[in-house]
Amino acid sequence: MEETMYRIQINGEEKQYKKGTPYREIAEEYQAQYKDDIVLVLFNNRLRELNRKVKSDGELFFVTTRDRAGRKAYRRSVTFLMQRAVYNLSREDGKHVTVKVSHSISQGYYCELTGETPDESYLARLRKEMTALAEQAIPLRKDSISTDDAVALFRELEMHDKERLFAYRRSSKVNIYSIGNYRDYFYGYMVPDTGYLKYFELKQYEEGFVVLFPDKNTKEAAEFSPSHKLFHVLKESADWGRKMDIGTIGALNDAVAQGRIRDVILVAEALMERKIGTLAEQIASQSDKKFIMIAGPSSSGKTTFSHRLSIQLMAQGLKPHPIALDDYYVDRVDTPRDENGNYNFECLEALDIELFNHDMSALLEGKEIELPTYNFRTGKREYKGIFKKLGKNDILVLEGIHGLNGKLSGSLPESSKLKIYISALTQLNIDEHNSLPTTDGRMIRRMVRDARTRNISAKETIAMWGSVRRGEEQYIFPFQDEADIMFNSALIYELAVLKQYAEPLLFQIGKDCPEYMEAKRLLKFLDYFLPVPSEDIAKNSILREFIGGSCFNV
Repeated sequence: MEETMYRIQINGEEKQYKKGTPYREIAEEYQAQYKDDIVLVLFNNRLRELNRKVKSDGELFFVTTRDRAGRKAYRRSVTFLMQRAVYNLSREDGKHVTVKVSHSISQGYYCELTGETPDESYLARLRKEMTALAEQAIPLRKDSISTDDAVALFRELEMHDKERLFAYRRSSKVNIYSIGNYRDYFYGYMVPDTGYLKYFELKQYEEGFVVLFPDKNTKEAAEFSPSHKLFHVLKESADWGRKMDIGTIGALNDAVAQGRIRDVILVAEALMERKIGTLAEQIASQSDKKFIMIAGPSSSGKTTFSHRLSIQLMAQGLKPHPIALDDYYVDRVDTPRDENGNYNFECLEALDIELFNHDMSALLEGKEIELPTYNFRTGKREYKGIFKKLGKNDILVLEGIHGLNGKLSGSLPESSKLKIYISALTQLNIDEHNSLPTTDGRMIRRMVRDARTRNISAKETIAMWGSVRRGEEQYIFPFQDEADIMFNSALIYELAVLKQYAEPLLFQIGKDCPEYMEAKRLLKFLDYFLPVPSEDIAKNSILREFIGGSCFNV
């Protein structure tokens, strides 16, 4: 009987492979042509694990650990390896030790243990066990089981966060991964076996430890360079979530199903208002502070935060004046260009630094100045008779992506500035072992806002997100530790609200679009949440900046 052969387009050439050929076999044939390890394939615009097999004609691309999807698969798989190693050591020691994966830090995941202290001695044993498991090249087997069976399995394994999560699962099936007899669920794809997992490191940190992954050099673990301020902001948010018994998506869904979500919304908003009020009190107690510099990545809610802080400052007897750093753009013809010849509006040189420092220094000296306004339609600076002079109780609230960069305001005394870094640092986790990337929350926020206010489709938002992230990594994140204050603008309930706005936008992306794969991933992610209506959300909420209905001009 003649074997069925399929035509596969790879790197511009057509090859033929037998029906049932594993993608891993094809990847091994081409691996020498790639500097980085191939861990997945993209077949007919759909991600596939290497253990899957050829079943049709199609076009195939290799996904390496340098690619976003490949990097995530590698990190996910190393996390699973670490869990298995913890399990092995707990059996060896006759203890009941469990591990919780909390959130990203540096180029790794922060983890905590129950039943064991992760000191250097323990981490040395854990590292040795992980390395031994990697050398054995144990398959990461995937099995599809019914959702009811998954709930029963995680109840038996005492993984109660997963038990809660799948109690609300609408899909009838759940994919469970195994390393030997150790089983777990993961949100996303995995590598074929533990032999792929050669590059990792463990570092003791705070009460737990960090699993470090490769960064730009995919063949070694990155150096550990944590932001201690950022870590403690995340920890504070996570601790508050646990106090509310809402540390995971399953717990949030419980609050929705039990009719407690209105209280959750009110408490979350009250907590944020209290933090902004406390910050305003702190500013008011320092009479030398005249410039409040606010910066943060895309869709952090900077505009609403600036308005709410201004109101709290007024309640303290101050007179805040908002100034957008964008008004200090150079004329478009003078804007620097990037490597592709496009205008680079995100670099510091896109701002007229000399004029900004001249104006701010003059204000600090008690002089009156005329503030510029940037006309984005014409690409030119304009003056419209907006004059400003600082009195005793006046204070400027400056918002823009370069607010924390000392080069922007170099001529101003440091004592006159208070720098605030704001970001939406999601405190929810999917479950015990699957953290929720903060970038996903921000991208969904932006997608909803841009569709509503700028007529930008979800497809366009996804397409430009990589460029946005590169700008953040170059111009914002390196300066976050320069901040005097770090403010978390994430609301614990927000993704359950954003779900109903984002899903219709994502469903508009066709299967033939390059952005379809990311849209599908986000739809699967949003499917975890029970929807929450927006009617109980206050008009001054940061979330209103994205879904609409804000009392501010945002």
